[in-house]
Amino acid sequence: MSEFMHVRPSIASVEQRTAAVEAAFDARGLKPAEFIEQFEHFTEEQWVPRNGARVVAKAWTDAAFKRRLLANGRDAVIELGLTMPQHHRHLVVLENTPTLHNVICCTLCSCTAFTIIGLPPDWYKDLEYRSRVVRQSRTVLKEMGLDLKPEIEIRVWDTTADTRYMVLPVRPAHTSGWSEEQLADIVTKESMIGVARLPGT
Repeated sequence: MSEFMHVRPSIASVEQRTAAVEAAFDARGLKPAEFIEQFEHFTEEQWVPRNGARVVAKAWTDAAFKRRLLANGRDAVIELGLTMPQHHRHLVVLENTPTLHNVICCTLCSCTAFTIIGLPPDWYKDLEYRSRVVRQSRTVLKEMGLDLKPEIEIRVWDTTADTRYMVLPVRPAHTSGWSEEQLADIVTKESMIGVARLPGT
C-alpha cells in the first residue's frame, strides 16, 4: 500500500472557508461585507418589535386607522412608513377581545411578519411549540405563563407562504388618555404573537 494512502488531506476551518468565499465575492465586485453590515443594521435597528408596537398604539388611538388595519394590514402599516418583503403579500391583523384570544405560529418553519413584530424568538422556532400550540393551545399558553379563563375562546393561526399574522392586543383600561408613545412602550412581542396578554387585560 502506498505511503500516501495514509495521509489525510487537511480541511480548512470554518473561518478559512468563510474568508475564501468572501474573497471570491470581492474578486467579482459583489462586496459581501457591505451586505452583511446592511443586513445586521436591518435586523438590529429596523426589524424590531417597536414597529409593531407603533402599529398597535395607532390602532388603539385612531378608530379609522384600526378599521383599515383590520381590513388590509399590509396597506395600513405602509401608512406608518413601515415595509414588508414582497413575498409577504398579506398581513392579517387579529384583534383580541375580552372573550377571544388569538395566537400565531408557523407549523412548517418559523415565519413571522419580522419587519413589523421582529425576528421570531427561539421558542417560536422550536418544534414543540410549533406542533403543540395547534393541538394543545390552552395548555401550551398556560405553560408559557398565560392562564386563560375557560370561557375565553382561543384561535390559532398558522402562517402560510404569502400570509403573515399579527395580534392586536386588548388595550389596558388604565391607559386612557395616554399618548401613542406611552402606549407603544407597553406593547411586547409576546403580546403581538399571542402568547401573552398585557397587564390589566
